[in-house]
Amino acid sequence: MKNSLDRIVPDGYIPFQGVNAIIKSNQHKTIPKVLSTNSEKIVKNISELFDKLKIKDGMTLSFHHHLRNGDAVLNMVLKEIQTRNLKNMILAPSSIFPVHQPMVELIKNENVTKIYTNYLNGPVADAITHGYLQDVLIMDSHGGRPRAIESGELKIDVAFIATPTSDKHGNGNGVEGKSACGTLGYAIADLHFAKQKVVITDHLVNKVSQVDIDGKYVDYVLTVNQIGEASGIVSGTTKPTKDPVQIKIAKDTAQLLEELGYLKDNMTFQTGAGGTSLAVAEEVKKKMLKNKIKGNFASGGITSFLVNMYQIGLFKKLFDVQCFDLDAVESYKNNKNHIFMTASEYGNPYEKNPIVNQLDIVILGATEIDLDFNVNVTTDSHGNIIGGSGGHSDTAYGAKLTIITTNLVKSRTSIVKEKVTSITTPGESIDCLVTERGIAIHPKRTDLLAKLKYSKLKIVSIEALYNQAIRMTGVPNTLEFDKRIVGLIRYRDGSIIDSIYQLRGKSNEL
Repeated sequence: MKNSLDRIVPDGYIPFQGVNAIIKSNQHKTIPKVLSTNSEKIVKNISELFDKLKIKDGMTLSFHHHLRNGDAVLNMVLKEIQTRNLKNMILAPSSIFPVHQPMVELIKNENVTKIYTNYLNGPVADAITHGYLQDVLIMDSHGGRPRAIESGELKIDVAFIATPTSDKHGNGNGVEGKSACGTLGYAIADLHFAKQKVVITDHLVNKVSQVDIDGKYVDYVLTVNQIGEASGIVSGTTKPTKDPVQIKIAKDTAQLLEELGYLKDNMTFQTGAGGTSLAVAEEVKKKMLKNKIKGNFASGGITSFLVNMYQIGLFKKLFDVQCFDLDAVESYKNNKNHIFMTASEYGNPYEKNPIVNQLDIVILGATEIDLDFNVNVTTDSHGNIIGGSGGHSDTAYGAKLTIITTNLVKSRTSIVKEKVTSITTPGESIDCLVTERGIAIHPKRTDLLAKLKYSKLKIVSIEALYNQAIRMTGVPNTLEFDKRIVGLIRYRDGSIIDSIYQLRGKSNEL
């Protein structure tokens, strides 16, 4: 069948019908939280742990990604799966990074046959793109994942929770120890609702200074030499770009925000960790200082740049689901107004008032954007999996103003397409596109267009931007895919917004 965006959805799945179609018509029901009954929780090694958990073929195992490309826990578990030659395992890590390359061999050997995740890049993404995963990849948003877990739709047999510091009862946090990575917001749904939960730590203490992981839900505690490398949490760049094109985009974005009246006292704000996003934050910072604006909060994955804006008084609070660098870790440890939030509190569409719904402004990127303002951040223009929604569709839905910032052309390819290769975020959630060659406003936002009637900014249609880009790059060749669907992109409500197709021919290099 086809969904409302004219994308194929396999039988047995719910087709996307619009951003509010399911959320406003359904009542969300949650399964009961699962408490531990174990009094003796310490185990000696991972082999004993597997025995106690009675892990067998076909089970679903989950992981969080707060250590990002420095994570060692998922690979540790993969090695034990391989040693025992367990088959048809289902993995549900909140994200997958290049460090998780060992998973490729397990996918090829059918030790792992199905994956749920919010984001992936690197060798595992390549293996799935080329058709090596026997079953299908299910890609959720950061808010959609806890929705699926809390409802019992995603049933987790065992959650492995990498915890930088823990006591023998499983009480833990992410701010102490050699692997301190900050907040652990993505782990909480797993902690509460998985059938069995394991804390894996490299810093066992008698008493933790603060409890973010509540031991009453934890069944076992395993101490290892290293759960990961904390420096691997650094995402993208930690400094604003120096590229003149991207600086122009950032300046125009800040000017757009000012002209639209969004830079004001008590504003709420989120942006990403890439160079252009940080450049936008830098320009917003300058305007806030100049006009003595005091914002309410900044949110999301927190960077040192947002920490600095908080420290100089531009925001009263930071709401943090994950730390993107070590300065953010230190801030969360020491600042009472740097506040832990779970992934559910952040973006679950059934949460009473998630943080994304309280946002005035969100600044997002795009791999591609089409003439209907649909955005792709899941695949590149050749169909390779390179990312995923993360919080993209959650924040785009919730914010009062959603702005996409991107170069119009990258690597001789137009970022504006007639139709994007994959739809991650529907165009009805996008308000503005800012490029170096002009700004396009979604036609539905007549209120924004009215405010910009006399603006000196270059306001054009998205069709005009597309035509400019095509004159520079030429019309791209039509992509050809295999008919086999290797992945499904789930919207935050659980419906399928798009399908990902296998690239023609398996790669011998994988």
